Amino acid sequence: MNLNRYTKSLRSTVATGYRTIRRKTPRSKKAWLVISLVILIFVAAIYFLMRPKTQPAALPTVEVQTVETDSVNIYGEYVGRIRAQQFVEIHARVEGYLENMLFKEGSYIEKGQTLFVIDPRLYKAHANKARAQLNKARAQAQKAQRDLNRIKPLYAQNAASQLDLDNATAAYESATAEVIVSEADLTQAELTLGYTRVSSPISGYISERVADIGTLVGPSGGKSLLATVVKSDTVRVDFSMTALDYLRSKDRNVNLGSTDLKHKWNSYVTITLADGSEYPHKGLVDFADPQVDPKTGTFSVRAEMPNPDHSLLPGEFTKVRVLLDVREEAVEVPTKALVIEKGGAYIYVVRPDSIVEKRFIETGPEIGNSTIVERGLAKDEKIVVEGYHKLSHGSKVNPVLSTEPDDKTTKKSSSPNTQGKEI
Repeated sequence: MNLNRYTKSLRSTVATGYRTIRRKTPRSKKAWLVISLVILIFVAAIYFLMRPKTQPAALPTVEVQTVETDSVNIYGEYVGRIRAQQFVEIHARVEGYLENMLFKEGSYIEKGQTLFVIDPRLYKAHANKARAQLNKARAQAQKAQRDLNRIKPLYAQNAASQLDLDNATAAYESATAEVIVSEADLTQAELTLGYTRVSSPISGYISERVADIGTLVGPSGGKSLLATVVKSDTVRVDFSMTALDYLRSKDRNVNLGSTDLKHKWNSYVTITLADGSEYPHKGLVDFADPQVDPKTGTFSVRAEMPNPDHSLLPGEFTKVRVLLDVREEAVEVPTKALVIEKGGAYIYVVRPDSIVEKRFIETGPEIGNSTIVERGLAKDEKIVVEGYHKLSHGSKVNPVLSTEPDDKTTKKSSSPNTQGKEI
């Protein structure tokens, strides 16, 4: 109904009633006041009931998310180089012509297995000569001992002079010393003869031969290196960390290269293969250099890693991920919910009465699409993740729970320290 038409009709009705009352009632000032007051109240009530109602201002709708806590692994990423646990070069220790090769190149060999044979004839002759010299020295020593045994009783009976006794004693001692020298010469000759058969000091995989059959080899005139043997059932991964990484690890009470019983976890290492996949086995950091290289500002770290199927080749480079810390009950928020400005980082928190609060926080490392909050936020609080650009401190909002799923695949891994980059 039109309010103005209704009001005019009401006024007409009231006027008619007023004229009727005026004709039937005595004219008195008090009656007129009462009638006028009643009419005014009646008209005001009708207007109040029939007036158009104003619509309340719509509250801004924002997406919110409940703050959760979780145990988070903090990793560091570095460039590493793989090397064998043992890498032995096989050298010729005596000079001669290479006569034979008794292994298949690239195969697995056992410790003590004969690999090469150098022409032994010259060294056999030396050994035979030394053996003959030893037999001669022993014979002379036996004769000198018999002479001394004959002189002693004669000297006791004054049948031999002191000079005869002294000469017999000296001859015996000289012959005895000659036996010792000959024995040493024979040992040396036999040892040298043994060097003509080159054997492996360790078990492992052998490389291709460096010298061909018939080549003059040896430490002086010929080639010394014959092959290399690699033991790679367990490999070592070498990488470098910055001095800043060291200070951060100390802040977290992490002692790289040593076992710390204070923690429930160990600083393990994972590496990435050439095809980008992660190596299935994990290694442990077993050594950290106690000093920093002044030229590079880094210190060396080493980890041992099992290599049962020999898929890791010594000498190749790889990406190394080192577990530096485990944050238990860490507060995580989506990085997109943070607002970074000159004074720091803040986030909008929705109170139970739907009033938003602009709260400054202290942020930690980034974890995929999330960021750890060190201070300023507690578990089960609700934060604005979408629509914060239209908010101000103290404004009231219409909070709606976010339906976006959490990224569980990235919550457990973090890379706050990459070589050449500080986060």
